[in-house]
Amino acid sequence: MSFFKKIFSSEKKETLDKGLEKSKSSFLGKLSKAVAGKSKVDDEVLDNLEEILVSSDVGVNTTLKIIERIEARVAKDKYLGTEELNVILREEIAGLLSETNSGEETEYTIPAGKKPYVLMVVGVNGVGKTTTIGKLAYQFKKQGLNVVLGAADTFRAAAIEQLQVWADRVDVPMVRQDMGSDPASVAFDALQSGVNQNADVIIIDTAGRLHNKVNLMNELTKVKRVMQKVIADAPHDVLLVLDGSTGQNAFEQAKQFTAATEVTSLAVTKLDGTAKGGVVIGISDQFKIPVKYIGVGEGIEDLQVFNKYEFVDSFFK
Repeated sequence: MSFFKKIFSSEKKETLDKGLEKSKSSFLGKLSKAVAGKSKVDDEVLDNLEEILVSSDVGVNTTLKIIERIEARVAKDKYLGTEELNVILREEIAGLLSETNSGEETEYTIPAGKKPYVLMVVGVNGVGKTTTIGKLAYQFKKQGLNVVLGAADTFRAAAIEQLQVWADRVDVPMVRQDMGSDPASVAFDALQSGVNQNADVIIIDTAGRLHNKVNLMNELTKVKRVMQKVIADAPHDVLLVLDGSTGQNAFEQAKQFTAATEVTSLAVTKLDGTAKGGVVIGISDQFKIPVKYIGVGEGIEDLQVFNKYEFVDSFFK
């Protein structure tokens, strides 16, 4: 397909290639063993491929979709050589991702006509939520946008302090209250402050607890309702941050949060140093929520806007 002939930005692509190295090596290593000695894609190759996709944390349901697509190609083309399998996998997985992700974004953007643009960030503790917020603030500020952070995860003093470290590092204002304060009150103050400061983007951190869905739902619903007293259509985006290195646990977290609140986009972090990069494909497909950002390193520049073509190219390169 012609989209794999695109010329990607070299520096970003190199970081992505490096970040997905373990996932790619694990997957392609298993794939080469599966087709060893085979000249064409037959039932045995497809069975082996199914096992490889599942073990790469693509997920059972998404794996079955991919296998069905390849079976259709085999039936249509009558004879399919194993040397073509890698190319076909790239095409079919990119096609699958196309159903959820528009996919060609390369820059951090916010929709025109939404000022301030309110981004509420959710996710359990430890997934890289606060780091993601800090890196987003850096990227938006680098574009010349005015950013305000709101520390509405008031249940852990460490969460407030960690966000403050990022606010200081990026040099953006942060609205905070004492630990144990009402999260909705912090969100309200952050939006009012953002409006008063003519902010372009307001990013609200929320508590990373999943003790039970009812409390989580009530809390997030209250935060949204209170924000809407300041900006009627806030939040404009609810970003769920997931730790890609946890594989199937990330699926479970996505299930819990999408049941508790209306998640509109995803960030999948910690893809560097793990062989579980396939989880991005499965989560995007199963939850029909676009993956907006991926984390492929610890550096401040290593949170990337997700581009499905770049991702698939790096995964199967």
